[in-house]
Amino acid sequence: MAEEIIEQGYRELADTILEHNPGVDLGRVRAAFELADRAHSGQKRKAGTPYVTHCVAAAQICAEMGLDEDSIVAALLHDCIEDTAITHEDIARQFGAEVADIVEGVTKLTRVQFTSREDEQMENLRKMLMAMAKDIRVILIKIADRLHNMRTMEYMVAQKQLEKSLETMEIYAPIAHRLGLQKVKWELEDLSLKYLDPDGYREIITYLDSKADVLNEFMSDVKKKITDRLTEYSIHATVQSRIKHTYSIYRKMYTQKRGLDEIFDLCAFRVIVDDIPDCYNVLGHIHDMFRPVPGRFKDYIATPKPNGYQSVHTTVLGEEGIMFEVQIRTWEMHHMAEYGVAAHWKYKQGMGNKKLGTEETFAWVRRLLENQQDTEAEEYIRTLKVDLFADEVFVFTPNADVINLPAGATPIDFAYAIHSAVGNSMTGAKVNGRIVGFDYQLKSGEIVEVITSKNAKGPSRDWMKLAKSNQARTKIRQWFKREKREENVAHGRAMFEGEIKRLGLTIAMLTAEHMLPHILEKVRFNSLEEMYAAIGYGGASAQKCANRAREELVHQDRQQAERLAAERAEKEAEEKAEAPSALDAGVARAGNKKRSVSGVIVSGMTECMVKFAKCCTPVPGDPIVGFITRGYGVSVHRSDCPNAVAGAQRPGEKDRWIKVSWDPDSLNTYKTSLDLIAKDRPGLAMDVTTVMATAKMNILGMTVNVLPDGYTKMNLVVEVRTQSEVTTIMNKLNQVQGVYQVSRVSG
Repeated sequence: MAEEIIEQGYRELADTILEHNPGVDLGRVRAAFELADRAHSGQKRKAGTPYVTHCVAAAQICAEMGLDEDSIVAALLHDCIEDTAITHEDIARQFGAEVADIVEGVTKLTRVQFTSREDEQMENLRKMLMAMAKDIRVILIKIADRLHNMRTMEYMVAQKQLEKSLETMEIYAPIAHRLGLQKVKWELEDLSLKYLDPDGYREIITYLDSKADVLNEFMSDVKKKITDRLTEYSIHATVQSRIKHTYSIYRKMYTQKRGLDEIFDLCAFRVIVDDIPDCYNVLGHIHDMFRPVPGRFKDYIATPKPNGYQSVHTTVLGEEGIMFEVQIRTWEMHHMAEYGVAAHWKYKQGMGNKKLGTEETFAWVRRLLENQQDTEAEEYIRTLKVDLFADEVFVFTPNADVINLPAGATPIDFAYAIHSAVGNSMTGAKVNGRIVGFDYQLKSGEIVEVITSKNAKGPSRDWMKLAKSNQARTKIRQWFKREKREENVAHGRAMFEGEIKRLGLTIAMLTAEHMLPHILEKVRFNSLEEMYAAIGYGGASAQKCANRAREELVHQDRQQAERLAAERAEKEAEEKAEAPSALDAGVARAGNKKRSVSGVIVSGMTECMVKFAKCCTPVPGDPIVGFITRGYGVSVHRSDCPNAVAGAQRPGEKDRWIKVSWDPDSLNTYKTSLDLIAKDRPGLAMDVTTVMATAKMNILGMTVNVLPDGYTKMNLVVEVRTQSEVTTIMNKLNQVQGVYQVSRVSG
């Protein structure tokens, strides 16, 4: 049965290759498939299917993109170096060095462990960007690999679903967008939303299903009207219609704070013609047939997006008052929009340039790599999302050159997009001939002129807050790093000491001889002066450095306390060994340093049957009390639990309440329950799960109840080690938009 599934998958792959790229040597592809099948023999996916089916599925996605022969072969072998005994040399010997290099490139994108989620994401992004700069096929195969993993995500545990979906939404979908892989981007977003906010996802799917007949009838009618009109005027065109993808609708609901019944442009139409003049001819006919919506026209043919995307977009009103979008493009533009850089293989034909793209095409990859320098991981991840995924504005230089910037960009972003020297010497700016402020937000179509001076003092620190693009912020940061070291050190010291004081610490506590080396290692600087300078020019966060220093201080203090406790215990054990007759068995057990199974010590005993009360879910750090049950050992409650307070007063039960304490040596994790009340809105569940995933908290269960007054009550069962972890996550949840109360469940 397994062999039949594997063979069926290969036959579908071969058919797809012949459809999209008939020049591929299927004999070579078959050899790669058989090698992957042998190498992964006995390995299973979470779904229970043979592992090689994943390799075939990734190759299938690459074939649908129209990628070349080496890409498909590499996709079949992409997990061999990492997960099997096959080496780079083995692959190079049979399929050539280029395929082996691609496979090794995909392997190197494997995640590694870092001290924070932001550091991990930053390193993975750096590796992806370097892979793109070297050979774009590496990232195309990695995206195909992730797409198939998302398609089969239902077989993963809930925590993995959240983590992978969040990473896909934040990293893989934006990169697919920037590479022009529109279809792939949409599917990645929809699949991620399915796990990040399952309720919101189901709501949209259910609504669309309920409206399917009406929407299909509307699209059929509009499609016929457009087709008949273009046929009448002898314009050869293909008209397509679709419902907008789920995440697009979800995002519009979330950003515009609308209900589903308030989203009117659910339908989109695409008209594909043979040449550019016909694009504009069709636009004229569309505007003649339907009323254009002001401000909703975009010409990406005259000013293409950085990823090569070209189309004319217009939004119009139908006779029924229903708004819909129409995209008009040529067939070459269509393939570029669907498959992005992968479409080059279809239209560039010159297979000598297999790595695709000129220096200009992928200049944005180089810029993103440069922008990573001297940047805190958290800051880089935040601003990278702007550079990768923001809406864009297109403005002009006085010489009519087009400059592409993120939405909300200011003259500062424009100046640094021209050149670092232009930005550093800027003293003012003009837009359409008028002087504007540095905080002016540029709009598409405007002509921008930068006013410079040789006597300019350089950028202001305030520019960091006004600049929208990562590129501008990085160049400003680099100027301060280079030109103002002494000022940076003084500025950074003042900021750091302010944060330390806010945390209740002193510099003397951190600079103690036994402590300073550990602190510097934690903040990742060679000296305090180097750290101060980085904070001063914006390359590091004073708050983050102070928090890391505090964490290390607490860690070192805890280790010192543990060492002293161990020495004291060893001394006590020696004393007891010298006089064993003076001890009874119960006390001996109490002195035993073996960890308790439950994490709770009952009247000095570590080996006692214990269960934790579900009414108050205590965790280490909570004051606790024990209740002797009939036949089920000791039930542990929080001391402030209403059941414990009331039970201690009941006649006949007082003697059953006993003293218990947490075992300080326990490494157990504990379940606790949180109640969250918030204003009901789309995206609430997604925001909550994102906070939990970012904090690396394991969610064991979640229930959501919509209250009649427009509020939502959410119960989260989470896994923690200490009460301080509970406090931390409660504080973070309290910062989620619309949340007004987070509390521990207590009786």
